[in-house]
Amino acid sequence: MSEMRTPEGGVTGTAPIDLPTPHGTFEVRAWRGHDGEHMSLLARGSAWPGEGSDASQPPLVRVHSECATGDIFGSYRCDCGEQLEKALETIQREGGAVIYMRGHEGRGIGLFEKIRAYHLQDLGDDTVEANVHLGLPVDARRYDDAADILRALGMGRVRLMTNNPEKDGALASLGIEVAEIVPSVIAPRVANRRYLETKREKMAHRLGPSHD
Repeated sequence: MSEMRTPEGGVTGTAPIDLPTPHGTFEVRAWRGHDGEHMSLLARGSAWPGEGSDASQPPLVRVHSECATGDIFGSYRCDCGEQLEKALETIQREGGAVIYMRGHEGRGIGLFEKIRAYHLQDLGDDTVEANVHLGLPVDARRYDDAADILRALGMGRVRLMTNNPEKDGALASLGIEVAEIVPSVIAPRVANRRYLETKREKMAHRLGPSHD
């Protein structure tokens, strides 16, 4: 079968290919949905739901928002690139999938506006204040396509690797059962300490004492 489509017709996926990475080989599909094109990276050897694994242990999933500066260039202004690396390593070891959401750059405001917001942060704003001063939403991301991709992969019940309460709340509202929240905590750096503190204090991200 060359393509996969959800019963609702929300997303269409390519046939899977093998993608060797520093963390091991993943089974990768590209997806076309309402909000753009995305990717899923399934750890090789992961048991599909109902294919011999313990049904009480749903797959570990990271729904990762695209971040060109962090994911590609390794920027320390955020923790996105390090979160992606940690997710790939952990999911390759434990099984599950990374859903890579394109179009989520800058929490959905796009690369151009994100760099404009970075300029305001250099002048003193935090990440929330910068978006507000530009007349932009603090977080414009949608997760409809992510939910459709998970359903297409047979992952209607997941262990979600996230610190963001809006992410698991959004997926739950779209019919994905979040059985467990698995924290994704990255040690702070001088360059991103304020960014992480703002996420914890103003966006209710679950960041623990290591970020104090």
